[in-house]
Amino acid sequence: MNPDLDLTLHRVVRAPRSALWSAWTDPARFAKWWLPAPLTCRVDRLDVRPGGALVTLMSEDGADFVPHLDATFLVVEERERIVFTNAVDSAWRPANPQPVSMTAEIVLGDHPDGTDYRVVVRHGDPAARARHEELGFLDGWGSVTEQLAALVEDRGAR
Repeated sequence: MNPDLDLTLHRVVRAPRSALWSAWTDPARFAKWWLPAPLTCRVDRLDVRPGGALVTLMSEDGADFVPHLDATFLVVEERERIVFTNAVDSAWRPANPQPVSMTAEIVLGDHPDGTDYRVVVRHGDPAARARHEELGFLDGWGSVTEQLAALVEDRGAR
């Protein structure tokens, strides 16, 4: 972790790792938590394997969808770790995504109360990290992590 380049999020989710893994790998479950409410997510592709695609669309009204994320999975270690980047799109082409290029690592670990859930989002330079933070990284990733926790802890989801 490099504090000049990386943003992090950590929380304990009161559910087994298998439940979080399912929420990350099942398109219907993924769509329920991936975007901050009240936005609606539609999953175009979720091929959770190294080299697989992660493509989502978003809507403010549930009717008109626009591109949200076009990314590629780099590392997939079942029930332990997922790494994806939007610096390479789902067609394996170099990308210059807006508003920032990033590589995200999600790590699931055992915890006495459920699952230790850690996110590290890496950026290529301090300016990109600062831009992502200014855009509300903690609010955005924090709210979707709360939605994920609500889904897997069976507290309901939006």
